[in-house]
Amino acid sequence: MATAGINSENLNAWFKENIEGAEPPLEFDLIAGGHSNLTFRVTDRAGNRFVLRRPPTGAVIATAHDMAREHRIISALEQTPVPVPSALGLCEDPIVNDAPFYIMNFIDGYVLADAVKTAEVFPLESRLGLGAEVVGVLAKLHRVDPAAVGLGELGRTEAYLARQLKRWRTQWEKTKTRELETMEEVYQVLASNIPEQVGAAIVHGDYRLGNMLVGSDGGIAAVLDWELCTLGDPLADLGYVINNWGQPGEEVRGGAASFPTTAGGFQTREEFVALYEELTGRNAEKIGYYRAFQYWRMAAIVEGVLSRYLKGVMGAQADTDAFRFQVDGLAESARALVAEL
Repeated sequence: MATAGINSENLNAWFKENIEGAEPPLEFDLIAGGHSNLTFRVTDRAGNRFVLRRPPTGAVIATAHDMAREHRIISALEQTPVPVPSALGLCEDPIVNDAPFYIMNFIDGYVLADAVKTAEVFPLESRLGLGAEVVGVLAKLHRVDPAAVGLGELGRTEAYLARQLKRWRTQWEKTKTRELETMEEVYQVLASNIPEQVGAAIVHGDYRLGNMLVGSDGGIAAVLDWELCTLGDPLADLGYVINNWGQPGEEVRGGAASFPTTAGGFQTREEFVALYEELTGRNAEKIGYYRAFQYWRMAAIVEGVLSRYLKGVMGAQADTDAFRFQVDGLAESARALVAEL
């Protein structure tokens, strides 16, 4: 049976020619799909496993699904203490598989998408150590000198927040499906209170437990999904991960599934921030601003996904009411935080 996003005949030939050790015929299984890039597990006849990443099959915003850029980032980070898969090959010729793609090595590990999976895999007493690993890897990423690993031209470093605010406000205006006054209100407060950026670093853009492979020992085996990575204010990553660091018993805003950390046993948000400050020497006293910004940014991103579903270009059906509920919840979370600035 044909697999959407996969041209088996062409890929068998390409792997044989370009990926050392690969022994076609190959089997392709979708690991992760939907609104982001598609990720496939590739298994050859000898049982060797690889990972293929390609853009979604629906409408593509080129800058958001740049395979060469993502391949370049993980290739550069392989030489750092940040755990990433090894980049094995890149194909930019759309004739091979209808879109550019790249190949990574396959890494075993758990993806902790929610509290149920976390509780099932890791006993309560081990979760504090896992949380410390999440903080530690983020600190390692933010200590990497972009120029030293060949990523100095990945993006502009200065005025990160101002540029992000402009980008996502434009995105919101282009894709909004209704008027939502909260988004404009929050934008005005954020734009008027931008903290001074102290230095610059590699910013992952989507740093959370759900984008990591966790080993059975509780260590981070690999950080995944680098498509939003750029250079800028590292505290933006901190604000983002803190928003995804739910506390036990806490109401989950915006219609999201439970966060992995609501299983209990992890650091509190305050402890997470304090440990990050200790490891990096950075001052995160204005973390509330970065959290508000990230809630607002995510509202704009999810609204864009909703818009694409309504236009029928995502190649599937979805509960659009759930997306609206999520956007509303994210916008309200942002408003609650900006009220405290």
